[in-house]
Amino acid sequence: MNAPASGNSPLIRVAVCGAKGKMGREFVKTIWSDPELALAGVVTGTPTAESVDEHFGVTLAPGMHFDTDLNELLAREKPDVCVDLTHPGVVFENSMAIIEANCRPVIGTTGLSASQLAQLDKALQGKQLGGMVVPNFAIGAVLLMKFAQEAAGYFDHAEIIELHHNQKADAPSGTALKTAELMAERQARFGGSNAPEKESLPGARGAKGPADVRIHSVRLPGLIAHQEVILGSPGQVLTLRHDSMDRACFMPGIALCVKKVMSLTGLTYGLEHIL
Repeated sequence: MNAPASGNSPLIRVAVCGAKGKMGREFVKTIWSDPELALAGVVTGTPTAESVDEHFGVTLAPGMHFDTDLNELLAREKPDVCVDLTHPGVVFENSMAIIEANCRPVIGTTGLSASQLAQLDKALQGKQLGGMVVPNFAIGAVLLMKFAQEAAGYFDHAEIIELHHNQKADAPSGTALKTAELMAERQARFGGSNAPEKESLPGARGAKGPADVRIHSVRLPGLIAHQEVILGSPGQVLTLRHDSMDRACFMPGIALCVKKVMSLTGLTYGLEHIL
């Protein structure tokens, strides 16, 4: 486990839901390497007899085992922050349980609806706690969203292509939806002057997002997380692209959220608000 942080600041005790997943494994390692953080517990949906040290091949969490019940872990360990890197089917239930336990959620799992986000904010405000929902923890992806929002003020034709590994459960990605929402703040409608369209194969033109921007989802093994925003006007095309080549690119963003959420109240949606 981590040694006490230098200075007078206590360690932030962090629990991780989805600790056996690819993102969860990386973040557990990040906690161990960060002098301001301490691992309070890990949750997995699959029961296992092996200890955390045995699973990760380390000697940093003596006596710690994987929990399969989030509520039990929250009641026993009382972590400061709980990071959810699980699945769209359980993320809302997990988030509400975290808040009910007076813990601060940092949610990297996508798939939450606008109504669910509003419920989380209300619950956090009632507890005077901070929480974060972050579609993408990569700094480059956040910059892509900002650049796309700026460009949308000058182009009224645009499409989004997001590409992810074939184990991603939701489509389109939270990053693509967030990008479209930001672009819609600068442009009321995209593709308004297109010729009337008829799809010979339903879905060929992708899904209509905010302001009618088309979003196309690709799922293939070998990919991690990638996104293109293509904007066009007569005689020119502007292409913005971000590629996550390794999940290590998400770790500084998650760690930053864990630290910043300690001083927030209510729900913050998106990494850009704390940069």
